[in-house]
Amino acid sequence: MHEGSRRAIIAALFANLGIAIAKGIAFLITGSSALLAEAIHSVADTGNQALLIFGGRRSERKESQTHQFGYGTERYFWAFVVALVLFTLGAVFAVYEGIHKLSHPAELESPLIAVSVLVVAIGLESYSLRTAIKEARPSKGSKTWWQFIRSTRNPELPVVLLEDVGALTGLFIALAGVGLSWSTGEPRFDSIASILIGVLLGVIAIVLAIEMHSLLLGEAADPETQQAVREAMLAGSDVQSVIHMRTLHLGPEDLLVAAKIAFVPGDLPTIAAAIDAAEARIRAVVPTARLIYLEPDLLREIGITEG
Repeated sequence: MHEGSRRAIIAALFANLGIAIAKGIAFLITGSSALLAEAIHSVADTGNQALLIFGGRRSERKESQTHQFGYGTERYFWAFVVALVLFTLGAVFAVYEGIHKLSHPAELESPLIAVSVLVVAIGLESYSLRTAIKEARPSKGSKTWWQFIRSTRNPELPVVLLEDVGALTGLFIALAGVGLSWSTGEPRFDSIASILIGVLLGVIAIVLAIEMHSLLLGEAADPETQQAVREAMLAGSDVQSVIHMRTLHLGPEDLLVAAKIAFVPGDLPTIAAAIDAAEARIRAVVPTARLIYLEPDLLREIGITEG
């Protein structure tokens, strides 16, 4: 796992652990549905960060006879599990609790404690989000944040970013719900806030599930990386054309490259040396290209497809 991803996950884990404890205590004192929803949300997030760390460690195992391409996709699998946990434990419970309290409203006790805890939690969650943004910015480049989340092959940073944004938004919703219930004496505002938090978590969980599902199925390298690989192959004087090329991420930092290349005709040692040189050029510009399979072929007038 990339060190930046690890730092973002650890910062989020400790922030959410502290927030979960504070919210849980505040719920026991106040009886706020929004605080209970947020407490469960923080518990889920803490568990999610632990799962991401667990997946990162498992992905570092050496390849085996059964898994000859290694275990890089472990990170995608556990990130997908995170999306399921966020939906079932966070979203579903928050919506259920909100609906239940709408039917059986109860007046808040010690709302000032609830507000104080939520304000402190906003500060801690802001720190976690700031750390995630700082670690993701080098990978993001010139892309928008939404483009980065949709296109990155790193599963941890989008998960932490979306969780932190969702948590911070949920805290403001909870603060609004508690504040309105406190100022108006109508406890249903607190219940409505719990439902809104659940809906928010559900949307984030669905977005994460869609992205992680795509990575689990196997995604190609991004267009810029594919172009860099193609140009590296064509940089050799003994390469006539790239007939076709396929790439596949076996993990965020583990790229498989397979291509059929038209080389200048020569004997077997010459072709073998040309293949070795092409592989070296690819790895020089794309260090994550750890597995490269190049098939030599002749350039033909008919049937050449580049892709």
